[in-house]
Amino acid sequence: MHIIDTDVHESFASLKDLVPYLPEPYKSWIGNGAWRGFSQPFAYTSPGNGNRADVKSADGSASVSDYNLMRSQLLDPYKLSYAVLTGYFYPTGLKLQYGLGSALASAYNDYVLEHWISKDKRFLGSVQINARDPEAAAREIDRMAAHPQIRQVMLPVVDDIAYGHPMYRPIFAAAERNKLMVAFHHTTFAQGPYGMGLHYMERHCLIPISLMPQVISLIANGVFDSYPNLRFMVLEGGFSWLPHVMWRMDREYRQGRVEVPWIKKLPSQHCRERLRLSTQPTEDISGEDWGKLIDLMGTDDILVFSTDYPHFDFDDPNAAIPKSLSSGTRDKILWKNAADFYGLDVRESTIPNQAAE
Repeated sequence: MHIIDTDVHESFASLKDLVPYLPEPYKSWIGNGAWRGFSQPFAYTSPGNGNRADVKSADGSASVSDYNLMRSQLLDPYKLSYAVLTGYFYPTGLKLQYGLGSALASAYNDYVLEHWISKDKRFLGSVQINARDPEAAAREIDRMAAHPQIRQVMLPVVDDIAYGHPMYRPIFAAAERNKLMVAFHHTTFAQGPYGMGLHYMERHCLIPISLMPQVISLIANGVFDSYPNLRFMVLEGGFSWLPHVMWRMDREYRQGRVEVPWIKKLPSQHCRERLRLSTQPTEDISGEDWGKLIDLMGTDDILVFSTDYPHFDFDDPNAAIPKSLSSGTRDKILWKNAADFYGLDVRESTIPNQAAE
């Protein structure tokens, strides 16, 4: 059985790992500790402090920066055909000093190429950008796109950006001209309409609500219509909310399309044709309910599998997708839909452990 994991988080051990890839003055800033990185505004309650409890370095400290550990815990035991690296460091979170944000994004991309992607042909990469400077972000996409393992642009979901706004068009134009896909992933800054709540459990429940407006914003503001060759992936935001968004948008479009004449298709049709959602974290629902949700979406082309390694709510591919679904639908979720999305010939990955030259 093939498996494509669409959401795998790599990282660095320390912010100073980026220093060799930074230009001045940012090299000196980071080297001298002028910025200490993003601070998370909550405490994790899981035994692994946000990660699986067994994702530890040799000294017992939490680790998300070790390729060999990831290979032994994820790539080899599950025989992944591909793992899409989605990062955990999103410079768009910086709300000022855009030059620093863009330089950090470039440095991180170079770090990931050298320390992750070059080590394994099964890795597919995401271009990290500073979305607050769309022109610089477009240049970074152009710079990175030529690498054969780079397949998508990552847009982090923060608390003050809806990506349908016209100011972000250079990013989508760059992704389209470079034949890359566009993925969205929540961050520690994502929140619901009334903030993060008062508890981590409350905040975790709100994550899908941070992603739904991105889908609405992209379609309502014409991004799907303006860039017909782009396709979009929503990661780690659940999927049971999609039928509601499709129905609601179709209803509002039918009665109010005079205001948005640039939308040329029913929003639900846009979603079925060009939007994909990763499965993790799946709600604890029965196989029968999975089937009902897929029926409500109108196609089994939308869902793609993800583990969210190394996070605490990791989904095991042998258990997360109900075996009561038809084999055809399970194959689509576990690998075929992702292979189509990223344009992959899965037969190329039949030697799973071959390192990249």
